[in-house]
Amino acid sequence: MTTPVAATRTPVALETLDREQAPPVLHTFLDLAAVPSPAREESRAAMWCRGYLEGLGLEVHEDDAATTIPGGAGSGNLYVRLEATAPGTPIFLCAHIDTVALEDDVVPVLQDRDGVLVVTNEREAILGGDDKAAVAVMLEVVRELVESGRPHAGVELVLTPCEEIGLLGAKAFDASRLAAKWGYVFDHANDIGKVVVEAPTQVSLTATFTGVAAHSGIAPEQGRSAIRAAADAIAAMPHGRIDERTTANIGLVSGGTAVNIVPEECVLHGEVRGLDADRCAEVTELVLAAFTDAASRHAVDLDIVRRDEYHGYSFTAKTPAVAHALRAIEAVGVTPELVPCGGGSDANVFNRVGAPCVNLCNGMRLIHTREEYIEVRDLQTMLEITRRLVDLAVDEG
Repeated sequence: MTTPVAATRTPVALETLDREQAPPVLHTFLDLAAVPSPAREESRAAMWCRGYLEGLGLEVHEDDAATTIPGGAGSGNLYVRLEATAPGTPIFLCAHIDTVALEDDVVPVLQDRDGVLVVTNEREAILGGDDKAAVAVMLEVVRELVESGRPHAGVELVLTPCEEIGLLGAKAFDASRLAAKWGYVFDHANDIGKVVVEAPTQVSLTATFTGVAAHSGIAPEQGRSAIRAAADAIAAMPHGRIDERTTANIGLVSGGTAVNIVPEECVLHGEVRGLDADRCAEVTELVLAAFTDAASRHAVDLDIVRRDEYHGYSFTAKTPAVAHALRAIEAVGVTPELVPCGGGSDANVFNRVGAPCVNLCNGMRLIHTREEYIEVRDLQTMLEITRRLVDLAVDEG
């Protein structure tokens, strides 16, 4: 077997590049990515975006999500409306400003990887391209519209906090203020040109098994093990990939106080996801039945908290928002592809409240890892597609 040859990684200084190699959107992304913004600590990134937009003479509205989101957030949702200057279909653009937790600082750097220019983090931490690459693109499109006076049919921008911990910003946003007919989120780490037409429903489950503590060496028969009951529940439940459209998982297990004590409590945190809502509900009931049966057999108490995190959606190529996206993607010379996705995004929330929204892939690679990167050409292509989304919304003639 031939061992793959790793790509060479040569540092590239930004100042050595011309405007074509380093377009304005790259500068915007590099500056924004350097501002840390883990979920609930987005304030600095929100201030940066607000300053950028207000510097263009735009009025930025921030809602009260920072205080209404359970547990709080570093910022509310930021909302900007550019009133139409031409007839057509108004659209909205949405991206989230928060990231997953940081293990180190973010120092964005450029590298040449076998002739491909990429942005990555010099430090041992995420880059935060999820979703600041999309934020940078949307800010750049807004700047171009303001400075060029190019006709458009109305564009609204929504920048959300706390997406990474449950789409909380989007859930707190009042979508009734949107004038747009439909919108776009760029928030799926896959090839530019892919369009997410199916996204799942997700149900989160927290199950607390409560037994009876006893000394495990002196009187174990007097105890009732919560961990044993929980273990049997996990063994009995549907787990992993149930079918090609449904998954179930237990991701966190905690319990017990000492090795010589029969554990009184064990807590399971899990989820069920499904592209088909009815099948997701069916599998959820099977998981709950496994929990209940295990608790009964081991004579322990059981408390279950179920949360419907978000609801799925399903589109076709004929869905107006999708058809519009396909035209925009084809217009820049990229072959579009319709794909399903096993993860949720702010698009799930908007679709649920009646604001049609499509999730478009944005070229991010290895997100949520220390190896995260994005190719500069993908950043530029995402920008070109977004320009086309705006331009093609204007009625011709």
